[in-house]
Amino acid sequence: MMKKMSMPTSKTSLVLFLCQIISALDVPLDSKLLEELSQPPTITQQSPKDYIVDPRENIVIQCEAKGKPPPSFSWTRNGTHFDIDKDAQVTMKPNSGTLVINIMNGGKAEAYEGVYQCTARNERGAAISNNIVIRPSRSPLWTKEKLEPNHVREGDSLVLHCRPPVGLPPPIIFWMDNAFQRLPQSERVSQGLNGDLYFSNVQPEDTREDYICYARFNHTQTIQQKQPISVKVFSMDSLNDTIAANLSDTDIYGAKPVTERQPVLLTPTGSTSTKVELRGNVLLLECIAAGLPTPVIRWIKEGGELPANRTFFENFRKTLKIIDVSEADSGNYKCIARNTLGSAHHVISVTVKAAPYWITAPRNLVLSPGEDGTLICRANGNPKPSISWLANGVPIAIAPEDPSRKVDGDTIIFSHVQERSSAVYQCNASNEYGYLLSNAFVNVLAEPPRILTPANKLYQVIADSPALLDCAYFGSPKPEIEWFKGVKGSILRGNEYVFHDNGTLEIPVAQKNSAGTYTCVARNELGKIQNEVQLEIKDPTMIIKQPEYKVIQRYGQVSFECIIKHDSTLLPTVTWLKDNDELPDDDRFLVGKDNLTIMNVTDKDDGTYTCIVNTTLDSVSASAVLTVVAAPPTPAIIYARPNPPFDLELTGQLERSIDLSWIPGDENNSPITNFVIEYEDALHEPGVWHYQTEVPGTQTTVHLKLSPYVNYSFRVIAVNKIGRSQPSEPSEQYLTKSASPDENPANVQGIGSEPDNLVITWEPLKGFQSNGPGLQYKVSWRQKDVDDEWTSVIVANVSKYIVSGTPTFVPYEIKVQALNDLGYAPEPSEVIGHSGEDLPMVAPGNVQVHVINSTLAKVHWDPVPLKTVRGHLQGYKVYYWKVQSLSRRSRRHVEQKILTFRGNKTFGMLPGLEPYSSYKLNVRVVNGKGEGPASPDKVFRTPEGVPSSPSFLKITNPTLDSLTLEWGSPTHPNGVLTSYTLKFQPINNTHELGPLVEIRIPANESSLILKNLNYSTRYKFYFNAQTSVGSGSQITEEAVTIMDEAGILRPAVGAGKVQPLYPRIRNVTTAAAETYANISWEYEGPDHVNFYVEYGVAGSKEDWKKEIVNGSRSFFVLKGLTPGTAYKVRVGAEGLSGFRSSEDVFETGPAMASRQVDIATQGWFIGLMCAVALLILILLIVCFIRRNKGGKYPVKEKEDAHADPEIQPMKEDDGTFGEYSDAEDHKPLKKGSRTPSDRTVKKEDSDDSLVDYGEGVNGQFNEDGSFIGQYSGKKEKEPAEGNESSEAPSPVNAMNSFV
Repeated sequence: MMKKMSMPTSKTSLVLFLCQIISALDVPLDSKLLEELSQPPTITQQSPKDYIVDPRENIVIQCEAKGKPPPSFSWTRNGTHFDIDKDAQVTMKPNSGTLVINIMNGGKAEAYEGVYQCTARNERGAAISNNIVIRPSRSPLWTKEKLEPNHVREGDSLVLHCRPPVGLPPPIIFWMDNAFQRLPQSERVSQGLNGDLYFSNVQPEDTREDYICYARFNHTQTIQQKQPISVKVFSMDSLNDTIAANLSDTDIYGAKPVTERQPVLLTPTGSTSTKVELRGNVLLLECIAAGLPTPVIRWIKEGGELPANRTFFENFRKTLKIIDVSEADSGNYKCIARNTLGSAHHVISVTVKAAPYWITAPRNLVLSPGEDGTLICRANGNPKPSISWLANGVPIAIAPEDPSRKVDGDTIIFSHVQERSSAVYQCNASNEYGYLLSNAFVNVLAEPPRILTPANKLYQVIADSPALLDCAYFGSPKPEIEWFKGVKGSILRGNEYVFHDNGTLEIPVAQKNSAGTYTCVARNELGKIQNEVQLEIKDPTMIIKQPEYKVIQRYGQVSFECIIKHDSTLLPTVTWLKDNDELPDDDRFLVGKDNLTIMNVTDKDDGTYTCIVNTTLDSVSASAVLTVVAAPPTPAIIYARPNPPFDLELTGQLERSIDLSWIPGDENNSPITNFVIEYEDALHEPGVWHYQTEVPGTQTTVHLKLSPYVNYSFRVIAVNKIGRSQPSEPSEQYLTKSASPDENPANVQGIGSEPDNLVITWEPLKGFQSNGPGLQYKVSWRQKDVDDEWTSVIVANVSKYIVSGTPTFVPYEIKVQALNDLGYAPEPSEVIGHSGEDLPMVAPGNVQVHVINSTLAKVHWDPVPLKTVRGHLQGYKVYYWKVQSLSRRSRRHVEQKILTFRGNKTFGMLPGLEPYSSYKLNVRVVNGKGEGPASPDKVFRTPEGVPSSPSFLKITNPTLDSLTLEWGSPTHPNGVLTSYTLKFQPINNTHELGPLVEIRIPANESSLILKNLNYSTRYKFYFNAQTSVGSGSQITEEAVTIMDEAGILRPAVGAGKVQPLYPRIRNVTTAAAETYANISWEYEGPDHVNFYVEYGVAGSKEDWKKEIVNGSRSFFVLKGLTPGTAYKVRVGAEGLSGFRSSEDVFETGPAMASRQVDIATQGWFIGLMCAVALLILILLIVCFIRRNKGGKYPVKEKEDAHADPEIQPMKEDDGTFGEYSDAEDHKPLKKGSRTPSDRTVKKEDSDDSLVDYGEGVNGQFNEDGSFIGQYSGKKEKEPAEGNESSEAPSPVNAMNSFV
């Protein structure tokens, strides 16, 4: 918990005093005024603090200053006065404090080493420069040493030491050979930061005698060379040969082969080391390892991430480079060297210290006599710098006393100053790593008022527009400003005028009567002055006749009018534009006084034409559209994208802007509509181009606004209606100066991740938005609605900061401000965030359940108090589960169901419940952290519902007049079963339905024997269960009583059940001749099957040959057979996988001489004729029967039977059956179908063959000539799947089945 700090009484009074300080005077930037005002000295230019000079050239120590009167200059050297008049080698430039020490004419630079400081003084104070340390550069020679050759075994590591001489500044090290070629470096061989050359493992190719280390001293432009180093690498093969030559045959010899080794760090040594670096510098960390294979180096920061955009890897990742380091970069950095055998690591503990840097540098203060003011000097560093003040270059403790001055730490407070209080104050902020020195003057001026606006200045404005009358002024004390109208007018007051602090008078709505002479009066205690200005009100400019919309044919002439009215004292200019651009440079465009005429109109003239009227005070415009139509055909013109612009040039370079110009490329018959300008920032995002702006296609120059601290280059893209050109070549680069940030991070949020913290996040500024080096963020927060001070912390360029120890879920005011080395961004806006959420504390109360029906319930609850939610209320969750079914009294585990209700909702619906069941539920509140405790379980029950259909219905034991029905109870009773209902009705062979019979069966029964049924009759059954609520869904089945005891099939295994019949092909017979064979077969199964015949030579392993049978015939003629050859044959059905006949074997007859055959004597011909005669006879009989029945054929109308048997009664008019429909599928039943004994129904196509009615059934004709037989219906396919015929069995088709 953050504690409030009590404030001492003295501090409180100081704060109250500061709040009452009057702001200092603003001195206008008027050159004449500035020349007349007295001003203390200000240092404008000085040499760097650490100044290394070339000992061969003259030493120039700069010191420039300004002031009124001009200041005089003096110097100290090593803390004592430096009398330049006594040293002939030293001179001072005229009107300047810059020293020139003549070294080239006999002076020695070493004699002038020391610490120099410049003082600029006039009657109003003295300013001082930094301490300038002068040191001449040094480039000593390499010490002579004897270097022994390096003999090393292949695969071992090696370090070649450079040890360059100590110079000022330190030299740059590199390795070369005798030919002055740089030695190649790699992951295996590389140079360390200390200049040594490291070999992770040596190879035979590393053998050479000219490893030379060079040291380059830039200040003196000299290069020093170390003596060459020799390296000899012995390979294992050569070493074995050497050993063998020196040993006898009986000796055991042989060097070990090159062995692989795990990594070992060559530098740094040990497991840990430390590194101290200063804020803003470049941090360089190095790890070089030995090993074979060559190790690979990886860097991590323990407990954090390497800073993005500031981290670079050099020297084959052996060097970690972090630029612009800050205190946030302190921590442990681990380098890991790894190869296939293992790894080694080293931890470098980095501490970032900071030389002093400004938070608030003191600023010059201009005051009037008697006014108050402050000088504030605030700096930061690590360690915290100490602040000391000087007055006119003298420590303030021993400076002459000033009763108006009071020093309070980093602040000097001035009260009731007088002219004698003018002085220059120096603030020195220092720690062990450096210091900052800043001059700021206090200039007390007593000046009578001055009006800087020219006398009798004329202002002209348009009626009903604002008028701004200037009265720029200066005086000390600050004058009061008053305005009068007319020579003897009274002082102006009231809401019709606005008086600005800079003296300007604003008339928001100037009318005609506002014209006249206005007098500005400025007065203070030292005097008074006035100035008159004139105001004229002009009539507005108007277009009284505007251009109108025109439609013109190509090559015609068109004119637009633009007649204007204006103030007689103003001179208007009329400009015409086309599509907001200048008119084309074309003689066809004629601009008159009041009109625009276009001669010989073309398609390019189509567009919007605008008349713009400008005066010196106002501007009006009007537009009209020209549409060009009906041009005669013209030759096709090839249009293409424009060529890229070229010859880009940068001019007018300023800190925040620049001018870019270019030459357009060829437009390729399509005018350039606009140019797109893009820029690249080579400093932050090299190679990435960003959109900058775009200009019209007639413009070839643009004034571009720039951001600080960006290395710009530009390119231009031309655009026409066809597309964009290729980009131009980039312009030259332009680097803008650094500045403080212009903007603060976006998307600032405060969301806690734990109950006791606040995670503040933001979108960091992009590279070019930083405006300068050293980008950081000042993160501030305080608890909302609590009288707390802001708590602030400065962090590195990261995107979040975590505040710990916060209360749970309380609002905070948050702001994040960007800063860099040059200062702060503008004050950021505040956002509201919340500390972390915790789980809700209480459960919802008063949970009530209202059961709406057997499957739906409504649950109510009271909302929990918001203070107990401890987070953002997301809603409520209802957990409910089935405890047991009341109809079965059996408990089993049921998975909980969860419904979520968003927001502060206090009720919800529970759908999908099971009828006649016991349920439990509870309610929990939900926030962003999770769920709160559950409310007590609430028990409720659902009422009974209608049951599901019985689980099965089986029909067994068919006899002449009875069937046995067995069924299973419903899977979901949904209540207490009260009974079952059985309905059934007969179906005749024309698919018509007979009378419906209904039987009520007790709920405890599971089987029933139906007796007194008709023999050889198909019945359809409908079966469902009931509860007290009503009837459930029904299940349907069909079955057939048998024809007679002789006609039934012998029961197989499972006697008592109806024998199932499946589709099959049987009785394949062949009649072979010399070169062909007749194949015939019998088929039982679905209608409309396409057959095929497969055959091949018997005993051959060749693939079967396949012939497709045309239609659904049951015979086929194989042709082109070889005489005297045995063949195998089988018949199959298309689309029925694995449905084939058994194989048959036949042999063709031997080749015989050609002979005449009397066809009439052939048996097959006689049989065929008999079959045709029989077929015709049957056809005539069928037609006769149908004719006697009234000519009604059961075709398409049989398909439209209804599904519900209860709406299928016997026809009242003729007593015939109603038409039949399957209540399950809502489709008509097809003839020839079969119902297996397990009452499952196969969906297969039907046919008109008598085979469909079963094998072994003796078909016979009824007394009326209709065919009867054992009939078992089958369910038909979906209507979209094929045959929908419902024709009755035909004797003709029956005959075809026997062919």
